[in-house]
This record gives sequence, C-alpha cells and structure tokens, in this order.
Amino acid sequence: MREREHVRVAVIGTGFGGLGAAVCLRREGITDFVLLERAKGVGGTWRDNTYPGCACDVPSHLYSFSFARRPDWPRSFSGQPHILEYLEWVTDTFDLRPHIRFDSEVLAARWDGDALRWVVETASGTLTADLLVSAAGPLSDPDVPDIPGLADFPGTVFHSARWNHGHDLRDARVAMVGTGASAIQIVPAIAPEVRRLTVFQRTPPWVLPRADRAIGGTERALHSRFPPSAALRRQLLWLIREFQVGNFARHPERMRIVERFALAHMRRAIPDPDLRRALTPDYRLGCKRILLSNDWYPTLAEPHVDLVPSALSEVRGSTLVAADGTETRADTIVFGTGFHVTDMPIAHRITGARGITLAEEWREGMAALRGSTVADFPNFMTIIGPNTGLGNSSMVLMIEAQLSYLADLTRRLAALSRRAGRPVALVPRREAVDAYNDAIQRRIARSVWNTGGCVSWYLDANGRNTTVWPDTTAAFRRATRRLDPAEYEVLGSRLDTRVPEGAAR
Repeated sequence: MREREHVRVAVIGTGFGGLGAAVCLRREGITDFVLLERAKGVGGTWRDNTYPGCACDVPSHLYSFSFARRPDWPRSFSGQPHILEYLEWVTDTFDLRPHIRFDSEVLAARWDGDALRWVVETASGTLTADLLVSAAGPLSDPDVPDIPGLADFPGTVFHSARWNHGHDLRDARVAMVGTGASAIQIVPAIAPEVRRLTVFQRTPPWVLPRADRAIGGTERALHSRFPPSAALRRQLLWLIREFQVGNFARHPERMRIVERFALAHMRRAIPDPDLRRALTPDYRLGCKRILLSNDWYPTLAEPHVDLVPSALSEVRGSTLVAADGTETRADTIVFGTGFHVTDMPIAHRITGARGITLAEEWREGMAALRGSTVADFPNFMTIIGPNTGLGNSSMVLMIEAQLSYLADLTRRLAALSRRAGRPVALVPRREAVDAYNDAIQRRIARSVWNTGGCVSWYLDANGRNTTVWPDTTAAFRRATRRLDPAEYEVLGSRLDTRVPEGAAR
C-alpha cells in the first residue's frame, strides 16, 4: 500500500486565519504544510458572502494584516469584492497556492496517540500531520432556523451567505428574515428592484451612522508613496477602538450617551412614531452587535417595505406567519439568520486523545487556553477560538496575536523533539485551561454583553459568553505573545513514553 502523505502542519481553511497561519509558518522556516480548503478558492467568509451590499463594518486600513498592508483601499469601509481581492493578493504575494488543497473539505481528524500525529481525512484523500490548526472560523456555516412548513414553501429560499445569483428579484415579493449585520446591507440594496419587501424582526438592532466615503486618488497616492502615513492612519483607528473597550467591558452604563446619538439617527429617517417604537431596542447598546448603516432606516420608511416586529414562526404555502400572528405572502425568502458560532460543525469532526470530539469536549461551553489550545487535544490549535471575538474592533488584530502563539508553539515543539531525539506533543493542562477561562468569565460577567438585557449570538445555549474577548486587543496580544511552558504537558509516544526531565521548561 502507498504510504500516506505526512506533513508537519495541516491548516483547515483559507480565510484570514488560514492564510495568516500559512504566512506565519513560512516566516518560521516551515514549508512542509498544507492548507485544506473545502471550496475552489480562498477567502473564507469573504468568498462565501456575495450578497448585494456586502461590506465590512471595520475601516479598511484596520482590516488587513500589519505585515501585508494595502495603501490604496478605494473606500474607508471596503466592500466584499475588495476584501476578497486583498486575500487573493496575500495568497499570491506570499506564494501560498502551492500549499493549498482545494476541494478538500475535512471530513474527520483523529489524534493518533501511538504515532503522536493527526490523521486527517479529507474529500480528496487522507494525510497525517504533526500539528493541526483549525482556522475554519465561526462565520463559516450558515444557521437556518427550523421553521414549520418551510420545506413546503413553493418559492425560492436561500441564506444570505449562499446567495442565489440566478434568482431574479425584479418584481418579486421578498421576505427578509432577520435584522442583523447582513440584513441591514441586503435590504437597502435589493429594495429598489423588488415589488414588495417584508422584514421579519425578532429584535431591533442598535444602528449608528456609517462614516463611509470614497478615498480619493491623492490620498491613496500619499499612502502608497509615504507608507508612514498609512501606518499612522491605522494606528489612530486602532487607538480609538482600544479606548472604547472600557465602556463595553466594565462600564456599560456609559453606553447611554451613544444610545441617544443612535436614536437621533433613527428619528431623522423615520417620521412614523409607530415604526420608531418598533425599531427602538429595549436593551443596552452593545449587548448585541452594533450595526452601521446610513440607508437602513430610510429604506424601512419606503412605502413598499413592511416591517413585521416579530419572528417568523410558520410557513403555510406562500403565506408567512409571524409569532405575533401577522401574515404576509411572499415568493422568495432570504434568511439573514447568522451562523453556527458557538456550535461550529468542524468541532464534530475533530477527535482528541480521549476519543471524544471537540463538540463533546465543549458540550458545556467552548473553552480554550488563551483562545487557542484545548485540553486533551494535543498538538492542536484553533484560530478565532473561544473568547477571541470583538464587539468594536478588527478581528485581524486578534488573528495576528494568535499567529505569535502559533509561531512559539512550533518553535517549542521543534526544540523539545530535538532534545528528546524523537517526536513529542504538547497539550494544555486542564487546570490551566479551567483557570484561564474562569478568569475570563469573571471579567466578562459585568460587561454589556452579559448585563445588557438581550439574547445574542455571543451567548451559547447555556447562556455562557464563550465568544467575546473582554479587554483590548493589546491585552490579548500580550496574553498570546508566547507559550507558557508551565501551562502545558509534554507527551511522548505510547510506544516510548520516556520524556526528558524538565522537557516542558
């Protein structure tokens, strides 16, 4: 039989996390790695989300790698095509394509304690790896609610992250289910072409103005010819958001000031007092994701756009029934209902040292040491793991912090293996994981995400906040600058369990 392919590192996904991990490995002198991608192209969520109006709500100059800055962003907030173009550019600039296996969805990954390696089954074959890095990301798999009667709907149904570009919306009666970050971009984009647009709103979002504008040629030229100007712009954008963290994490009562600004933004566009009441949140701003839009409220005031201030509860043929009894007819349903964030499907496919899956390990709630490594899952790391999400800044900053941790992990594994004269593995001590996450939960307990009076995707099914990082990005960078050996155990092969004394030091 042909021997299985073996690599030093296998990375799942080619979004920001996966591509960043690949660049990190190259910089560490590691070239024996693969990127396992289920699709036919790179980009992750920015490849999958192609709905009308899709754009980022983080400023362009902050939503990029510090080691791969783009000085000529065309807008202050970039649209999906420009971000995908940037990720393609990163892929080619750092020569990552030879490492990518497209159409290679990970079907299962199992830790082999005898050989101290991961056995990874993909749609294109099976390989083994010393280190497994999951960069699948929490915004990878759409979440469509189980609505009674939906299967018998005679029209067209799709999720915002799987937009049906072959379906003509002109003169259609469209129902938009959800009022989250995707919906507030989709609704204004499609409203001009549809006959009737009904928006099902379970919970009204807080919406602030979007300070978006085209970046002129002179400005782009300045950033290109004088890179420190672009670096200064990025630094200022970062500092503003760092100073905001205290309001979210420690002083949620201060958000009342911003709430008044948001309500004034709504009043300027919505003259109808009944509609204003339906659109006014009853929870603290910041508890759910804060949305940015200049055209959301004006679109809802259009005569052919209806707001149903209730969740969709049932489908009866072409009739959609809300929880409050409101009925409306539609021939197209678009779900903007988010993703499997706290119950990521990839977790069901990764099996650790005790023979249980990552999903089973996390059945009481996701938990990882420094958002990166998991007890009983040796030589495994997750990027954008538990409690690494942000409510006010760029996730790319968090990813880069984790890349430092990944780099140190690979260095220590290499050094330990050299000292032992054979492969070894590192796994976080359960007491270290528990202590770290208990501290996170204590810190997040008084945050706006926990005390703001809402139910959000930041919370899991047990009501535990396993998503958000309750501090600055600088603090997370310090926490992940390097691996603390005291938090880890060194494993030797079951065939030779001798480990050099003090090897974890």
